[in-house]
Amino acid sequence: MKLHVLPAGPIQTNAYLLTAPTRGEAVLIDAPGGVWEQVRAILDAEQCRLTELWITHGHWDHMQGGAEVVRASGARVSAHRADQVLIETPEVMKKFMDEDLGLEPVKVDRWVAQGDRLDALGTTAEVRQVPGHCPGSVLFYFKDQHAAFVGDALFRQSVGRTDLPGGSFAQLEQSIRTQIYTLPEGTAVYPGHGPATTVGAEKAGNPHVRG
Repeated sequence: MKLHVLPAGPIQTNAYLLTAPTRGEAVLIDAPGGVWEQVRAILDAEQCRLTELWITHGHWDHMQGGAEVVRASGARVSAHRADQVLIETPEVMKKFMDEDLGLEPVKVDRWVAQGDRLDALGTTAEVRQVPGHCPGSVLFYFKDQHAAFVGDALFRQSVGRTDLPGGSFAQLEQSIRTQIYTLPEGTAVYPGHGPATTVGAEKAGNPHVRG
């Protein structure tokens, strides 16, 4: 499995394209605005087909490009039902934005929940719920690859904001302690913004939630 980090959209949200060239398959985690052009170039170069789009949570910057991705690829969309309104009727987010970004709804094909296993690319990802930043926040943990894609729950030396509707620092802290810090310390943590980190590094040095 190959990992491509693709920052895109107005606030440089990380999308993660996972490809398996030997299988001709690919999975995209989150879809910021305009990311499809980057994704398409890699798919063409590696002769892969995008089969899955997994959304970590419903905030606009993580799903802005989702409709374009689905139209172009036919990928199946997975997300948590607690964010259904945000993903499928994104106009509700306009009141919290400084400009109209023309958000399009994304139809979710599969609702995921705590403990679900998603088979893709010849391996399996575990779904863990990490609410606090957003009610439907989930992470995707690939045990075999020692990697967790956590959306905006945790960043390097920081955590997701909790001042938006549905946010709660107490809930986020619990999510981090029970769902992220319980992963092996060598696990790479790939956040929705900024550089990657590890579980061990955040447990030891994150000033917001210590391990």
